[in-house]
Amino acid sequence: MRAIVYRQTGTADVLELVDRPVPEPAAGEVRVRIHVSGVNPTDWKSRWGGGTGAPPSFPESVPNQDGAGTVDAVGEGVDPGRVGERVWVWEAAWQRANGTAQEAVCLPEHQAVRLPDDVSFDVGASLGIPALTAHRCLTVCELGPERLAPGLLAGHTVLVAGGAGAVGHAAIQLARWSGARTIATVSSDEKAALARAAGAGDVVSYRDPDAAARIRRLAPAGVDLVVEVDAAANAALDAAVLAGNGTVSCYAAAPGQRVELDVRELMGRNIRYQFVLVYTVPDAAKRHAVADVSAAVADGALPVGAEAGLPLHRFPLEQTAAAHDAVEAGAVGKVLIDVV
Repeated sequence: MRAIVYRQTGTADVLELVDRPVPEPAAGEVRVRIHVSGVNPTDWKSRWGGGTGAPPSFPESVPNQDGAGTVDAVGEGVDPGRVGERVWVWEAAWQRANGTAQEAVCLPEHQAVRLPDDVSFDVGASLGIPALTAHRCLTVCELGPERLAPGLLAGHTVLVAGGAGAVGHAAIQLARWSGARTIATVSSDEKAALARAAGAGDVVSYRDPDAAARIRRLAPAGVDLVVEVDAAANAALDAAVLAGNGTVSCYAAAPGQRVELDVRELMGRNIRYQFVLVYTVPDAAKRHAVADVSAAVADGALPVGAEAGLPLHRFPLEQTAAAHDAVEAGAVGKVLIDVV
């Protein structure tokens, strides 16, 4: 089978197309024939050595955490009825040597989640890290729910920073599905259109000097939760728009980034900062996220494509290096790799 591998960390030039034997699933595993592989920032960052140039964790690694395809074999202890099941895959390459940039991958059966027959593999490959991260960000609010479902965020106002990004897009969709009022911040008219297409009720340019005042006019009582892509750059804006007992859930940071906060002022309002790395959230939270995201998918709440606010950029498997470069360069939308 065809696979993309790297044996040393570095630029996308370290990726190469090779032929490998088709793997056999171990006990408790399924083998998934990957149709579409999704690329996330963590994929190129891992290939770079986590930003530190560290050597790879395995002699040979296949990149990419997310994907979608069909179960074609199961290991001991797994229901044989799963063969033929359409699935979405999450965290395939976390602490493992085999991601989804290959024609088949074996992984624990719970990491291959049923995908409804009427939902495309493009949607499936776009879930994973972005949707699970968004779920966690939306469920750490002091006065909010630990699960997501229709109505559970009713009465809450959610501000999504970077509403045109993959996590921001999923956060808007999941917040709307759960009944929240959503406001997104963006940097351009193009991105504003994408945030609105995703379902944001209001959109504000964070470049506007009056951004905080505009958000306050939209939400006079303040924002209950900020899904934050850049806590350092947006610290003052977040402090200005948060309601008492509000939460900033931050899921991204540059190496060495520092956040300057007026601790006493935020303490007086009982403001919470919650930093989110999806790979290391508690197991129960991960299980809840997978279940709730699956329910949202079944309800048709997580579409992709330009008309849904998440343009798709496609590459064939042999151009995985170009796909990684596109994500590293900040492609607006979702980068997908067509494996078969």
